[in-house]
Amino acid sequence: MKYLTLTLTEFRKLRHSRILLLLLLPLVILWLPNVVNADMSLTPVMEGITPEHNFLIQSFMGFAWFIYPACMIVCTVLLQQLERGHKGILKMLALPLSPSALALCKWIVLLALAFFQCALMTGLYFICATVVSRSLNVSLMADTSTVLMLAGDIFLSSLPMLAVYWMLSVCLQTPVFSIAAGLASMVPTVLMINVKIWYLYPPCYPFYIVTQKYGEFCSGSPAEWNFFPWIPAAVIITVICLIISCLRFGQAERR
Repeated sequence: MKYLTLTLTEFRKLRHSRILLLLLLPLVILWLPNVVNADMSLTPVMEGITPEHNFLIQSFMGFAWFIYPACMIVCTVLLQQLERGHKGILKMLALPLSPSALALCKWIVLLALAFFQCALMTGLYFICATVVSRSLNVSLMADTSTVLMLAGDIFLSSLPMLAVYWMLSVCLQTPVFSIAAGLASMVPTVLMINVKIWYLYPPCYPFYIVTQKYGEFCSGSPAEWNFFPWIPAAVIITVICLIISCLRFGQAERR
């Protein structure tokens, strides 16, 4: 079976799951209070930031810190459970397929789900910003390129985090333990972005991006991005986690 065919097969399995609904509902819950309390964006907490940028950052901050990571943690477990239900993993392993290839295909599906939720978040921002701008008679719509760049940066920076969560779901056979470990990793996020070795902790990457952008909006000048050793560390962590995932995928069922 070709790799592309195997990946498309994994996408078809999502039709009978509630994963897509899971990605949408938390965003609706996130945006409701933001829309109701949109007038608070007119008096920003930080000096120097404009109301439209304040509305943007406050919305994406909650997304990057909690909603996005939590949804991805649950998605990794659900992707695993799609195979374990009705002993599907045993049927897949009985085929002339490489377990490593199957693990990578599911990783691609996870990336697609992450991209889909970031796109949903961006789309809801434009809708909500339009609604509150009309209701308050004040423009709270940030520049389109700024919004798209922020969403894109959040997605790209989350790739190492997704690799870590996927590895946890593969290595921890019990779903409760996998979810608990993932959620526990979110707790020190705020603390880790303020230490010198923050780049060694992938779960803090998306939130770090938003906080840096917040500083840019407040100061009015671009932030100084230190891509070294961040990028090399992120690549190494991603590769290591994917290798472990490929080696451990289906190991318990093959015994």
